[in-house]
Amino acid sequence: MNASQSYILIQHKRAWLLTLLSLATLLFAFLFLFAGRYPTAGFSIPSDWLKNQMTRSIILNIRLPRILLALLAGAMLSASGFTFQMLFSNPLVEPGFLGVSQGAAFGAALMIVLGFSKGAMIQASATVFGLLALLSSYELAKRFHFGGWLLRLVLSGIAVSAIFASALGVVKLVAEPTKDLQDITFWMMGGLWNASWNQIFSVLGLVILCLVILYGFRWRMNLLSLQEKTAFSVGLNPKRDRIILLCVATIGTTLTISITGLIGWVGLITPHLGRKLFGSDSSFSLPGSMVLGSCFLLFCDTLGRTVLPTEIPIGLLTSFLGSIMFIIILSLKHQEGKA
Repeated sequence: MNASQSYILIQHKRAWLLTLLSLATLLFAFLFLFAGRYPTAGFSIPSDWLKNQMTRSIILNIRLPRILLALLAGAMLSASGFTFQMLFSNPLVEPGFLGVSQGAAFGAALMIVLGFSKGAMIQASATVFGLLALLSSYELAKRFHFGGWLLRLVLSGIAVSAIFASALGVVKLVAEPTKDLQDITFWMMGGLWNASWNQIFSVLGLVILCLVILYGFRWRMNLLSLQEKTAFSVGLNPKRDRIILLCVATIGTTLTISITGLIGWVGLITPHLGRKLFGSDSSFSLPGSMVLGSCFLLFCDTLGRTVLPTEIPIGLLTSFLGSIMFIIILSLKHQEGKA
């Protein structure tokens, strides 16, 4: 078997794996529709929704939009994390890199304190301040005179994150303790308990557009992860393409967390799993990461709303499980390096 045939065989295997993983995620989503604490804790019989109007209403109006939001948010956070990691050639980068998450958190908290506890104002404010954080980090990095470009971006991201974290602390300090502060606290922990059809439809179009754009650029990400001169030599405009991808990933991330709250580790750990299963070629590892992110967030949300009488914030579960998976991945790589 020559190199060309071997490459085609590997691509077919990756395509089959991606298809099976997507089908498995859809199957889990269907099964998790019947997992909850009503009518009994655990899984209910699917035929019950035909007989019980209350069960039918819960499935269609509460669980179904929540599961769809988990799938959408998981895919968006994973795609953004994968994009950031490829563009900065750094596997430790996530969507919150460059102060994006802290900027979005400040924007959302500001709207909550101003009386906009729901609706488009929180989404718009989170998106605007997330983009402002990205722009601020980028401009600061150009003005720093220490280290290379990547190091300057990291340092500027740390500074911008600290500024917005301090501003967020001030907002929490002046928030009304019995209402606004509680809303901000729960938003910071992340959760899908407020998922509704109206919320999904308010961001569905833009988030899908962001996913389509990132998916369409998946072939270029391989080249953009190389040195700028190399990417330019094959006909790309690295600076323009990186700005486009950074803005798209940031908008998608801020729109998502404006509804779900801060959810960490999804955009960090699932790109690692995607590359481990599908290789370094972003044509498969990007969609693979998106499917893995959807599956991971779906599993965490179902676990959070079923394992205890009270709901566990999804951000706590993703951080706990994600950190364990991260330790395992790094340990396996270390062992492989020793061998």
